Amino acid sequence: MTLTRPILITGAAGFIGFHLCQRLLADGRQVVGLDSMNEYYDINLKRARLARLKEFPNFRFDQIDLTDRDRISALLLSANPEIVVNLAAQAGVRHSLTNPHAYAESNLTGFLNILEGCRHASVGHLVYASSSSIYGGSTRMPFSVHDSADHPLSLYAASKKANELMAHTYSHLFGLPTTGLRFFTVYGPWGRPDMALFIFTRAILAGEPIDVFNYGNMQRDFTYIDDIVEGIDRVMQQPATANPQWKSAAPDPATSSAPFRIHNIGGNSPVQLNRLIEVLEDALGRKANRNLMPLQPGDVPATFADVSSLEEATGFKPKIPVEIGVPRFVEWYREFYRV
Repeated sequence: MTLTRPILITGAAGFIGFHLCQRLLADGRQVVGLDSMNEYYDINLKRARLARLKEFPNFRFDQIDLTDRDRISALLLSANPEIVVNLAAQAGVRHSLTNPHAYAESNLTGFLNILEGCRHASVGHLVYASSSSIYGGSTRMPFSVHDSADHPLSLYAASKKANELMAHTYSHLFGLPTTGLRFFTVYGPWGRPDMALFIFTRAILAGEPIDVFNYGNMQRDFTYIDDIVEGIDRVMQQPATANPQWKSAAPDPATSSAPFRIHNIGGNSPVQLNRLIEVLEDALGRKANRNLMPLQPGDVPATFADVSSLEEATGFKPKIPVEIGVPRFVEWYREFYRV
């Protein structure tokens, strides 16, 4: 895929969006970044990310909320992007238990505005963030994109599943190539303050106890940010195509007779939460005071990504284990917060 038009990244001041923009800009590509700059978490962290991106001359930024249909449409028409990567969303499983309407507004209405904008702007490929949380009640491991994922356990997960269904509709009706990426517990420098690694690091350094849910026995397929960005970059340049072997009598959930694809993108190696804490303790040089608690509503006990479809499509393989990634995060945290 020859890229002559810009790439539009929504959620550009967010964790994954920032790293993806930085990678593309460093490669000399034209990037248009979009972000609402909401205060779901520390706005100063978002501003610091954005300040770094604005150092690149090939970066343009627009502060727009996904729910602003007219401005989203106008931006897509004026920017004329070849590729759109939609990473903007209301994130967080636990937040969805107390603020459900935020998910309907951003993840459903907002995503519809992106789809409509891409359709009318003749975008060549829409890549969008889905989530491992859509596997919900399934205990069949590893999670495969070719298996059914119809029992989400949180509204956040349900909204991400809805995004996949909405994308398929646009691929089918309008021929818009769409690729959904189910992210598995992304971590690393410049990460989100509401994620476990960030919360644990802050608390341990402050000498405060940490809440360890499911008594530390839950497993997560932790995925380092550099692996995520590598996977997204590869996917972007391969627009989804129809699967000629797709059969309506035995439909594959991950492909279609339309230009539609779903991939897992994860570390492909689950790590027990207790093990992650041990690695973090080593990196910090301090022991955690663990407050062991039961599994929270909406959480799942384990995640494990089968990334074979992504590997077949792009050659992607995750490379960075927590033993390398966690110390990198700690180094960034100490420097950024001067701890």
